[in-house]
Amino acid sequence: MPEDFNELFDTNAEWVDSTGSSSDAQPPKPPKSRHEMRLRKQRLRRRKMAIAAIVAVIVLIVGCGGFFGIRALTHLSNANNSQEVSTDYQGPGTGKVWFTVETGEGVASIAAHLVKAGVVKNADTFASTVAANNSTLYPGMYQLKKHMSSIEAVKILSDRTKATGFLEVKAGERSSEVITQASQLSGIDKSQFDAIVNGGGQGILPTEAGGKFEGWLEPGIYDVKKKGSTATSILKTIVDKRVAKLNDLKVPTGAQRETIINMASIAESEVNRPEYYGKVVRVIVNRLNQSMALGMDSTVAYGANVKPSQLTNAMLNDASDPYNTRINKGLPPTPISSPGDAAIKAAMDPTEGNWLYFVTTNLQTGETKFVATQDEFNQIRQEYKSQNPGAN
Repeated sequence: MPEDFNELFDTNAEWVDSTGSSSDAQPPKPPKSRHEMRLRKQRLRRRKMAIAAIVAVIVLIVGCGGFFGIRALTHLSNANNSQEVSTDYQGPGTGKVWFTVETGEGVASIAAHLVKAGVVKNADTFASTVAANNSTLYPGMYQLKKHMSSIEAVKILSDRTKATGFLEVKAGERSSEVITQASQLSGIDKSQFDAIVNGGGQGILPTEAGGKFEGWLEPGIYDVKKKGSTATSILKTIVDKRVAKLNDLKVPTGAQRETIINMASIAESEVNRPEYYGKVVRVIVNRLNQSMALGMDSTVAYGANVKPSQLTNAMLNDASDPYNTRINKGLPPTPISSPGDAAIKAAMDPTEGNWLYFVTTNLQTGETKFVATQDEFNQIRQEYKSQNPGAN
């Protein structure tokens, strides 16, 4: 009886050549006795048992390998998911952090500063969140929290109503409104701004302004809470921006520059559609050339310090108001607002036409009609009044 597997296989092995045929073509010899027959049966049985054992071992190895392989893959997957989660905080955060987005600052810079402030965890994750939501981040000072999720931070920074500390000068806005807002946002007493205005803006305004700020405040967004801000530095920054913009637009210098700003401010205030700015300026030019009063309600309202909708007959008939262009001929003493680029360009190159009158016939859409004669003007006014009972 063979003592081990090697003897078992040596005894029963039949070698086959490369052609698949046995090296010994003779069939196996029959057993010589019953004893040899029993030995052969025992060998065959042991051979089957050995093969079964080997197969069982192989199955066990494969099964264990699959089990541990799946565990390894599961562990790796969980590790990856954990890594993804770890690049962002969860939830709205805690505590309070004041955070400033500078004018013109890019998303990458904002993201880096948010990480440094402990607001978000990963700059790339924050930037990806901004891009995925197609969000616009507005300049301003915002109240955020520590350890916020990127999406929560983006929601706040893309909502300009939540920004504080930044002054927005709008096209068509009066200087008095701008200065009041600048005082409130900066925390600087308004008396300091008033002192500069009443002093003629020395060291701030250019000669063409004639000591008046109206029309010389450039529309835009300004940080009025930054360290070291004063009433002087705030106003100087806004005026310097205006001068730079006028130079970029190639607006003529000297008295002509003030005249252009003046006409542009009237156009900005009279209509709310840029396509009409050039026509309004043309009406102003045509009336000046014919020595006619401009007859602009916007200038009367400015002189009376009210909105055009608040004008009264007494205001309209007040000849002592130098801004009353219904009575006093020529341009008003100063611009009446801070006009934007479109109105300034229109004032430099007004639309060609012989118009002397215009009427806004639809207050909701801003539709305005321009005519050359008094009769046409009266007809349009009558049609407008018939369609809008109670209108002036």
